[in-house]
Amino acid sequence: MEIDGFELNLNEQELDEIFEKQTREIRFITHNFPAYQALPEKEKMAFAHLCRAAKIINLVALEQDHPLNIRLCAALEKAALNSTHAAKALKLFQSLNGVAGLNGIDPEPVQIFKNVKLLKGRNFYPADLSILEFHEILLEMASKNKFDEMRRILSARTMVRRYQNELKAIDYTAYFSKAFSDIANELEVAAHYTADELLKDYLGWQAQAFLQENIEMDVLADKHWAQMQQNAIEFTISRENYEDEMTATVYDNPELARILKDQGIEAVAKDTLGCRVGLNNFKGTALILESKKNLLKLAAQMPLAQTYKQDISLDVKQTMVDADLALLTGDYAMCRGGITTAQNLPNGDKESVKRGFGRRNVYHRQVRAAVDLERQKKLLDMLVAPELHAYVDTESEHYFVIGHENGHSLGPDNSYKDALGAYRHIIEEHKANTVSIAFMHEQHSGETLKKIYATWVFRLFLRAKPLLSQAHRMADLIEFNYLLENGAIFFDDNKKLHIRFEKIQPVAYGLLEETIKVQLSRSVKTAETFVNRWNTWRDTHEYIAQCQKKIGLKPYIRIISDF
Repeated sequence: MEIDGFELNLNEQELDEIFEKQTREIRFITHNFPAYQALPEKEKMAFAHLCRAAKIINLVALEQDHPLNIRLCAALEKAALNSTHAAKALKLFQSLNGVAGLNGIDPEPVQIFKNVKLLKGRNFYPADLSILEFHEILLEMASKNKFDEMRRILSARTMVRRYQNELKAIDYTAYFSKAFSDIANELEVAAHYTADELLKDYLGWQAQAFLQENIEMDVLADKHWAQMQQNAIEFTISRENYEDEMTATVYDNPELARILKDQGIEAVAKDTLGCRVGLNNFKGTALILESKKNLLKLAAQMPLAQTYKQDISLDVKQTMVDADLALLTGDYAMCRGGITTAQNLPNGDKESVKRGFGRRNVYHRQVRAAVDLERQKKLLDMLVAPELHAYVDTESEHYFVIGHENGHSLGPDNSYKDALGAYRHIIEEHKANTVSIAFMHEQHSGETLKKIYATWVFRLFLRAKPLLSQAHRMADLIEFNYLLENGAIFFDDNKKLHIRFEKIQPVAYGLLEETIKVQLSRSVKTAETFVNRWNTWRDTHEYIAQCQKKIGLKPYIRIISDF
């Protein structure tokens, strides 16, 4: 079937297979949710405008992701009125939130349309720009001392387009001026309705950040957002840079990397916008806040702590919220082999963090609750020694995730992380994992600690060999191999997992120390060597992956939202 000149890549039967057997649904709160019903009427009006802003942000993210996303989404919506084939293709588009995306199993991205592929530079860069030409153009610009424009091209918040024989950077506020104006208007109206003064202040500054190419507006918006702790309404605009695979390649070019270092130019991958709207679950938030008490203590216990500037500030400016979700849009809704369980923002490349204005952790209750317990039991029966089954549970994974998000606030500051180029995200996500496990004994003990360890090891079971672009899954592979090689876990003759609980913490701490050394090296080569040393796909991994496939995989996610 052809849609707007592009042929669908999957037939109707293949799409049926995806949605009947390979998709899991995550249901968000509805208008009948008690905490929503308890909101005063004006707060509900503010909530509605925040949801409208979130949907406009989704359009921005779609354009950032692929030059054909918006056009082909509209074409699918029109065709779906009269075609079941198009309607099913539209459902897949909504799941991936784009024309293509990884599903966490297949090595190549799933394509909804033939010959419409994901691009290394997404739509941040010209579609026909190769990595080689990208480097050649930057080197030519450097020979002409056009360093200011190079700095803009390599910044996190610009769209890059061809200009004569060179490249030109366009700030988001200019490129997306109409959409950003509409978003700002929704935020200002929401601010008018809400009686929450802290939320009102944040929305006001965030609206200005959408209207002005002024880093101080971003700083003030981030500063006010990071202070929100007891607000009933949860609202986040995320700016994360996992999707752009073009920018960091400049560090793979020795000559270009040297020039950037000499000129003090920091290459930061482009931010894809996302938006979260929900409600603060105060009971869950109280549990998470307990972990904050240990952060300074843990910072002092980090490996080599005296040799680098700590990422966390001395007064621990870290707010934490457990959220009941109403909407996830943009980057959050790009369910390409996974969905965000929790998040620690702003990222270290943001100016507000560099100035010590703090961070904010938000946890997604509906995502972590969406566990297929029947499938989990089958996998435990196939791969795990029976005496360990009772130790694997959802609440224990939540404790691990809390430790992971806190782990992002510990260790070397951002200047060390960015120097690792394309390996930055793998090393950082892996560091956060090992921080969580290495220090879990500081807050939990006995059977609870064993449950956390066992649940973490179980979550390291991979469904397929990960790609370098899949930072979280690459981290899992590194940790599994390290545990296996250092004797913290082993498999018996029946290929069932066993855990030496007494070895988990010391082995994790040793791995954390190696990881911190990688960050301190500021060396792409050192990071590459470390990743290659521990990312071997072994027979054990292949056996685990085959077991996962045997009981059935659900790599696609469909978000069900009432808002």
